[in-house]
Amino acid sequence: MVDSTVREEHQGLSHILVDDHEWAWRFALGLWAVAGFLFVLMTITPIRDVIFAMDDWIYETTYPVKIGVVTGLAWFLNFIGGGLFAWPFRTVIALILAAKKRWEAFYAWLLALALSEPFIWLLKNLYGRERPPEALVEATSGSFPSGHAIGGAVMAVGLVVAFVPAGPERRNLEIVAAGFAFVMGGSRMYLGAHYLTDVISGVAFGAAAAIGAAVIVHRSFLRRFIKEREVAYRVLQARKS
Repeated sequence: MVDSTVREEHQGLSHILVDDHEWAWRFALGLWAVAGFLFVLMTITPIRDVIFAMDDWIYETTYPVKIGVVTGLAWFLNFIGGGLFAWPFRTVIALILAAKKRWEAFYAWLLALALSEPFIWLLKNLYGRERPPEALVEATSGSFPSGHAIGGAVMAVGLVVAFVPAGPERRNLEIVAAGFAFVMGGSRMYLGAHYLTDVISGVAFGAAAAIGAAVIVHRSFLRRFIKEREVAYRVLQARKS
């Protein structure tokens, strides 16, 4: 029984989701602030008009440029960011974490999805931004923010958090993961389905959800772990006396 408990504790502590709560939480809040700042600017008509003009100029400048290999990559990223691939993939990751009894990472994975997915449709319907006038892919929902960018950031950063122990090396991988999410969102710009600000706000929001979920879950597990150790210590001291 003791050996089993020790093994479980070692397994739980061998992969720490967050090693610096304050840094991670501030980083998540910073990303949420970036997304929130754009969300607010989109409600102020004069500023929104300037943003739309900038987005239109970028779209008109970049959309006509098409390269065969890049177009193929954009189509691939569009597929893996879509629901037909993303939801089965997310389910498989959740099952793997559950099978390995990595409950902390499991709950962080689910919480990241809960903090992001419901807001995609809510925000799209709230802002109701029209899509670019011409695209290589069909899209029916609102343009702002990019659901592919949000979902891509949650999956990419969430995977790094779930499978790479916390530390300086993982922070570099988290940046790479966020970069991948931006590339995925950029592929939607390339295909004509989104504007630049759709992608920036989506990546910031999705990455914040993944990192923030890890902090929230790890703090909860850590408090429970400390409380259980304190109770066990008091019981042991009572037995000795």
